[in-house]
Amino acid sequence: MRPTLLAGLFSILGLASAAVAEEPKRPNVVLIIADDQAWDDCGAFGNPNVGTPNIDRLAREGMRFDRAFLTTSSCSPTRASVITGRYPHNTGAEELHLPLPADQVTFVEKLKGAGYWTAAAGKWHLGNAVKNRFDLVREANPAGFQLGTGKNAKAPMTAEGRGAAQSGCDQWVPVLRDRPRDKPFFLWLASLDPHRDYQEGTIPRPHRPEDAVVPPYLPDAPEVRKDLALYYDEISRLDHHVGEVLAELDRQGIADDTLVLYFSDNGRPFPRCKTTLYDSGIKTPLIARWPGKVEPESRCGRLVSVIDVAPTVLKLAGLEPGPTFQGKDFAPLLKDPDAKVRDLIFAEKNWHDYAARARAARSEQYKYIRNDDHDSPMTPPADAVRSPTYVAMRRLRDEDKLTPDQRGCFVSSRPVEELYDVDADPDELHNLAADPKHAALLADMRKSVVEWGMETADAAPDRLTPDEFDRETGDPLPNRVRPRTRTPRTSAADK
Repeated sequence: MRPTLLAGLFSILGLASAAVAEEPKRPNVVLIIADDQAWDDCGAFGNPNVGTPNIDRLAREGMRFDRAFLTTSSCSPTRASVITGRYPHNTGAEELHLPLPADQVTFVEKLKGAGYWTAAAGKWHLGNAVKNRFDLVREANPAGFQLGTGKNAKAPMTAEGRGAAQSGCDQWVPVLRDRPRDKPFFLWLASLDPHRDYQEGTIPRPHRPEDAVVPPYLPDAPEVRKDLALYYDEISRLDHHVGEVLAELDRQGIADDTLVLYFSDNGRPFPRCKTTLYDSGIKTPLIARWPGKVEPESRCGRLVSVIDVAPTVLKLAGLEPGPTFQGKDFAPLLKDPDAKVRDLIFAEKNWHDYAARARAARSEQYKYIRNDDHDSPMTPPADAVRSPTYVAMRRLRDEDKLTPDQRGCFVSSRPVEELYDVDADPDELHNLAADPKHAALLADMRKSVVEWGMETADAAPDRLTPDEFDRETGDPLPNRVRPRTRTPRTSAADK
């Protein structure tokens, strides 16, 4: 072969090798999901009284999202929405405890099919039909056993392990250590903290009731302060396990190759928080850390929804999401926090212990809520109804010592529509829906919810799923059945 031909061939081979070498490395992805943590109950988001040094470190080393939202304020429907990238009413699992149907497409199997090793550890709450989307599932069981799939059979725990299992995080680091080292990986790490019920002695240095930040829609009573302090304790216990994961990433030398996303599945389990469409229910403490790719101590004020997590992770892995995913890729925000991905986020309220249906839209400044269940009280979840906070609120209600904002969860007749300037009124206490000055805005927001409902086939059912708990005591009613299955109901979306 002539020298010129050899030189040309080597040149082509060199260019091909360079192209292969320059191909972007696919990131590892670690998703950490808190269970019932309000967006502002950590130091990074403005409450220095909660001990969260590791969550704060994530924000310090990455990007904090100041307007990140959930599609609903309910545990399992949120998880179903995240893993499918679909709105709850499109997942077939829009109500609490409904299992995600096997025909739903998740982003996890797409990662798995592209060569990722995929694992879940901790709280599951998605049903059995989609466990096979992961290579490994280690499901938490705080009763003292570790449940697993495949060769991870149920085995009794030591006393020390049982204590760690109460948080649902005891298998997070073991799963990270057990991963194959020749593949990129995706981890779904879900905590049981800070979900109720609470007990004393959760952490070595408990929070004090006097350090609790009591929002204006809750009474500043001793029972409430103590309840909040115990809730803070569980956030700190979760924070400890977040720190263990970060330390293990450092130990393995893969922190720079790993995108860590942290958020919560809904707001705190207190009245006017969890299960509501107020920011106290649907706003989430989203943090993204990816050293070298995401600027440290950066903040993003643009709208993001957790429905966007699936398409974002897939795009970062070099995959196209496909038509089932309804979210938007927010990866541009990781490079430029001033970029714009959304004009609105949408959220919904469905059955969670009690009959319910409401829809909401939120811009960067305004929130619109349509209460289809306006003739029912805004009762919090049953475990919150049984809480010391709610017991105190019932007593203060009977003594006529609650403010109008604190009586909201007992009022049977509520507004059909609500409109709030969330910048001026972050607690959403001043409803502007009847203000003529905001009539045009109200009409626009109302229209956006109607159009979103039409685009996503969100048709109202003939009847709402009935209450399964007493609204005053939180005690189970005779019609409560476990496990839950889908109640046959007719709607346009089902036809």
